[in-house]
Amino acid sequence: MGKNVRKTKKFALTKRLLNPKDAKQQSRDDGTKKAPLKNQFKTKENELKIKRIEAVTSNMFNEHNAAIKPPYSVLVDTNFINFSIKNKIDLVKGMMDCLYANCVPHVTDCVIGELEKLGTKFRVALRVAKDPRFVKLPCMHKGTYADDCIVDRCRKHRCYVVATCDTDLKRRLRKIPGVPIMYLQNHKYSVERLPAAGNIGNAPRL
Repeated sequence: MGKNVRKTKKFALTKRLLNPKDAKQQSRDDGTKKAPLKNQFKTKENELKIKRIEAVTSNMFNEHNAAIKPPYSVLVDTNFINFSIKNKIDLVKGMMDCLYANCVPHVTDCVIGELEKLGTKFRVALRVAKDPRFVKLPCMHKGTYADDCIVDRCRKHRCYVVATCDTDLKRRLRKIPGVPIMYLQNHKYSVERLPAAGNIGNAPRL
């Protein structure tokens, strides 16, 4: 009996030894800790978040926007007015020469606010922006930063041709489908992303 007891004791002792292949032992040797299961589930939940898809207007057919038609509503940016004055181009006449149709320039309150902040150097541009032929659009946001206002308007109402010479604003507008961009090229206006733009005015061939 005594011999059997000793044998069982030895067996029990050997079973208590740590297995080198154990995950806990490996993590201690490496100096790293495994992430608990709760955190693993949280990371998976964050990865599987559903992306919000913007609602598409009924006027859109792929990238073709049926809402943009004569008379064109042109949303004018601050630098577009300044560059037009430098190149001695009348805004309304230049737009009509480019698009071969009636154009109604639209100016937001933040564009007028930016011109007022720029001081006396841009008083001619401010006088042009306050022309009675221009339609004034009220702004509900804080501050006078026009780029965010124009991008937000184009996302909500895709019925404008945006007139700008700002490269950063043009890059942001190109991400919104169905928004044509008017800009200055070779001392005259040109337009891109307008339906059949290759046959209109000074537009580049698409």
